Amino acid sequence: MSAQLRIENLRAWYGAAQVLHGVNLCIGDGEAVALVGRNGSGRSTLAKAIMGLVRCEGEMRYRDVALVGLRPHRIARLGIGYVPETRDVFPALTVRENLVLGERKGSRFTLRDACRLFPVLEERASVRAGALSGGEQQMLALARTLAGDPSLVVIDEPGEGLAPQVLAQVATCLATLRERGVAMLLIEERLTIARRLDARVAVMGHGAIRFDGALGALAADERVMRDWLSIG
Repeated sequence: MSAQLRIENLRAWYGAAQVLHGVNLCIGDGEAVALVGRNGSGRSTLAKAIMGLVRCEGEMRYRDVALVGLRPHRIARLGIGYVPETRDVFPALTVRENLVLGERKGSRFTLRDACRLFPVLEERASVRAGALSGGEQQMLALARTLAGDPSLVVIDEPGEGLAPQVLAQVATCLATLRERGVAMLLIEERLTIARRLDARVAVMGHGAIRFDGALGALAADERVMRDWLSIG
């Protein structure tokens, strides 16, 4: 499997505070990778580094294009979508207006696709995004990102605060994306969606990758589970 995203010895900072200490990670074409770790391990910082939102150094290439130093809009145009933990919808705009803003001409994912994946968005099309529930905003943020036709999606805690029924809808959407060949980096705490996607698992601790392999191999690695993940 060829590497769509290759990260080598990546370091990142917030001001003078270094958060990433030499991250190495590859994501292949159409592959799903779940990034797990304790709070403060650097997972969200890695997502922001990929999108050019924090200062970083090292090697990071997407389809042989160097990402370090590129502005976020340039990175997005290369085909990387980002759904942050904060969701970041435009609260004063309607659901339909949010989706139209994210739409890219010739996208494989149309507004009709969004409504088929998340029927509630069609029902709430004229409602301002700020009036949506947290689950509805998550669906809208994901649908708007897909309208930009990404080949790789970075998704930070898609299930955070969602009811089980809504979480199941989000998981179904992501499974559909994988069937369509979209690669994804999924930051998740409980691996609920990762299991559904049969994702490879990378464990982050103290700003570096401490394990990278199959979910079954992770479960069998007592040292990694003890040292880098919360148990119980």
